[in-house]
Amino acid sequence: MSLITSVVFDLGNVLIDWNPRYLYRKLIPTETEVEWFLENICDEKWNAKHDAGYPFSDGIAEHSKKFPQYSELIRAWFSRWEEMLGDPLEEVVEVLSALKSSGISLYILSNWSAETYPVAERRFDFLDWFDGKVISGETGMIKPDPNIYKLLMKTYGLTPQKTVFIDDKSVNVEAANALGIHGIHFKNASKLLKDLRKLELL
Repeated sequence: MSLITSVVFDLGNVLIDWNPRYLYRKLIPTETEVEWFLENICDEKWNAKHDAGYPFSDGIAEHSKKFPQYSELIRAWFSRWEEMLGDPLEEVVEVLSALKSSGISLYILSNWSAETYPVAERRFDFLDWFDGKVISGETGMIKPDPNIYKLLMKTYGLTPQKTVFIDDKSVNVEAANALGIHGIHFKNASKLLKDLRKLELL
């Protein structure tokens, strides 16, 4: 019998397909230009500020002033944000369902803006299956900051050694491991299932 009592999921590209290209391919004529825009204008660093709690109104105003020729595209990041959402990753949702049926406690630890997370909650019913959540934009902290993991542990009374954390970014998994949490680097549903079976969770 497994000693693990809790499983924590990241969301984006683990349970939910999220990709800004879904939106910007509609707005920018070529794939090369889309990639340039996402690497040089609305890049990961800029998005991470909002995941850490910075208001989109401020971030968009500042960025539009810096890059006035792209102001309309920058505003679309928030005004048309839902168009960046794809479908649930159904095979992973099935794994989540199996864990839920087994009676294990389930939690969310996600880098996600507090302003856009409610859109996902309305759209994806399985987000109601969790016993608790820590959303970075609501805390002012962002993975891989150790403090956001500690907040999750403290808020829900979790023991690191009895907790599994699943994330698609290795740096976030390494941060969990450093705190004694059993990190799983997510690649696909099949590998995740094997990893969880090794821990006797399914």
